[in-house]
Amino acid sequence: MRVTAEVGERPVRGARGAGGETIKAAVFDLDGTLANTLPAISKLLVKVASEQGCSVTARQAAHAIGKPPGPAFGRLLGRPEDDGRVQAAIARYRELFAYEVLCQGPQLLFPGVTAGLSALRAHGVELAVATSKTTRSAEALLDVMGIRDLVGPVVGQDMVRRGKPHPEMVLRAAGRLGVAAWESAYVGDTVGDMRMAVTARMAPVAVTYGVGTFGELAAVAGTRMCSSFKDVVSVIAAARPRPAAATVGAGQRRR
Repeated sequence: MRVTAEVGERPVRGARGAGGETIKAAVFDLDGTLANTLPAISKLLVKVASEQGCSVTARQAAHAIGKPPGPAFGRLLGRPEDDGRVQAAIARYRELFAYEVLCQGPQLLFPGVTAGLSALRAHGVELAVATSKTTRSAEALLDVMGIRDLVGPVVGQDMVRRGKPHPEMVLRAAGRLGVAAWESAYVGDTVGDMRMAVTARMAPVAVTYGVGTFGELAAVAGTRMCSSFKDVVSVIAAARPRPAAATVGAGQRRR
């Protein structure tokens, strides 16, 4: 494991600590965490904004990634979410997504994701996805990347009343897995992801290869920092509950 660290002073229930190892489920963000869609999405946002007569830089587009379509295009176009141009931009974005992004298929996966998800499943970790994408879009992306069968429930923006950073979507994902929030981790690449995890009482696990910088992510108390998906697997696997038999055996040896 290369870069994993726990930062901050406030303990987070669900993270590994003196009381034992408790992570039984992992809920994942999608863009910037499992899928390297950021360059393609940024390019598409710039293109759609340009069609609406708004000049947007790649950096501005990058800051909009991870937000629901309404707030993202509202910010880029400088208009209210219910404005006609914003709604037209959202429709155009969804129309072009398959041609501009999904066409890249498995190439969109970050290194180690397929093997890592398989390893977590082998460790008995329950897996889910919670994303600001619509559920249909998220399912399509997972499918073309070839990892849909490796994760369980997929909770999109359209399935909740309040999106990120409100914890509703991750709590729903944990509920569908049948695992308590405090026995779960949320893995993401933005400060909003980490704040959502903390609010939900999940262990916040950040990847540093997505949108958020190391400093921004580390500033959220209790966050585990991972520089690769291999590190994510190591952090979560290390925090699995110990088998009951092993615990009893250890107790007998102490006596």
